[in-house]
Amino acid sequence: MTLVARSRAELDDALRPHRARGGTVGLVPTMGALHGGHAALVREAAERAGTVVVSLFVNPLQFGAGEDLDRYPRTFDADLEVCRANGAAVVFAPSVDEVYPGGDPQVTVEPGPLGGVLEGATRPGHYRGVLTVVAKLFGLVRPDAAVFGQKDYQQLVLVRRMVDDLCMGVDVVGAATVREDGGLALSSRNAYLDPGQRRSALALSRALRAGADAGPAGAARVLADAGAVLAAADGVDLDYLALTSPGLGDPPEAGEARLLVAARVGSTRLIDNLAVHLGTQEGHH
Repeated sequence: MTLVARSRAELDDALRPHRARGGTVGLVPTMGALHGGHAALVREAAERAGTVVVSLFVNPLQFGAGEDLDRYPRTFDADLEVCRANGAAVVFAPSVDEVYPGGDPQVTVEPGPLGGVLEGATRPGHYRGVLTVVAKLFGLVRPDAAVFGQKDYQQLVLVRRMVDDLCMGVDVVGAATVREDGGLALSSRNAYLDPGQRRSALALSRALRAGADAGPAGAARVLADAGAVLAAADGVDLDYLALTSPGLGDPPEAGEARLLVAARVGSTRLIDNLAVHLGTQEGHH
């Protein structure tokens, strides 16, 4: 049985019996248009908490001018079915007025330097909107754990940073990216791609794999090999290809790193990333 809560009061009512039993609460924050990647997040949350809340809320604060707020798919009935099938106890589907009574909030969460690089450089204000709504959802749901997908890797890093810096006491779980058979990362935006564009979009995951395979040869080879795949791809307009530390700083000489890519395929902007283990050139004579 999955309860739908539309207001703060209904959310409190839905969670009260679970809290009375001392049960743990897991949260999966989403903007709806759920797909197999989201389903995996809900299942992950169900393994970690006794009660799972999925929020379905298209957050206007994280859309910039000219971005696809109005075009963003809204598929409530199908989303509810996904939640039900994967173990969510509560679906929190508030209106904008319910989340932001009185209009845009006067106090927001500033993402700091990490909010202005990579995705943040292309989408000014985006991560302020993301962190502000996540902080509000944490306040409303008071989860023990919250599950986010690694596909939005910068978002995951920033949410963890917010939780640490503001002592929020939520265990932030990063769940592995779910991919189609060809390697394309599942995304609500894939719905905008026509068949030819879907084929073009496969270059993103191919490039990341090529970069990861080159990891033992060092950072320069990772970027060169991944870049070569993207340069040869038709219909892919690259925004950035970046190699960073796991925390999105400068990559280490050797050890764990992250390779991130963003590109437009047609009018659709896609992002993806992969963990890379860097060796050093010296070790490979």
